[in-house]
Amino acid sequence: MTGTPGRPLSAELSEQLLSVAVDILAEEGWGRLNSDRIAARARAGKAGIYRRWPTMAVLARHAVGRFNLVSVPDDEGSLRADLAALVARWSLPLDREERAAASLVGAARHEEQLRAGLDAALVRPLHAAVAEIGSRAAGRGEPVDTDRLALLGSVLEAFWWQRFTAVGDGAMTPAQVDRVVDEVLVPVVAPSTANDRGALSPAVVC
Repeated sequence: MTGTPGRPLSAELSEQLLSVAVDILAEEGWGRLNSDRIAARARAGKAGIYRRWPTMAVLARHAVGRFNLVSVPDDEGSLRADLAALVARWSLPLDREERAAASLVGAARHEEQLRAGLDAALVRPLHAAVAEIGSRAAGRGEPVDTDRLALLGSVLEAFWWQRFTAVGDGAMTPAQVDRVVDEVLVPVVAPSTANDRGALSPAVVC
């Protein structure tokens, strides 16, 4: 955490400010995040905000970067079941942390701090989960080619960004999630055959 020499920063106030920032991002979006609004909601001074974070982008990176938006699923006994467990969240509306992260997606194209926050919250946990699922599959005797595992990570990431930027609450129906698993994700990790090549270009499910 940043700060200037002087009185030690209160950890309790830091947490309060971060929580208020997340609320503003989730409820109103990145464009409404500013020191005046944070200070008013937290009943704190603006100087205390800038002692901790020099810009709103740094604050947002710190707030969102602490999220873990993708969790490694429990071992479900098969590659297909593990993939289904990984994306089961897609059938639910975006929660507070997801809405806060989603509010940064557009601005992150032009702001390194925001990209870093989203990378810590989503991209790195997602690719760690994919690696773990691949390791489990190999241990069960259903190994996934390294290139296909990398492609799986890219496809999953694309679907997650789509979830964050879609109109509405981000939720698919359970049937749509199942279709994505069976028609997109499972074919991506399946061994290459002539018949499989057509399965790698399914219609977008939305």
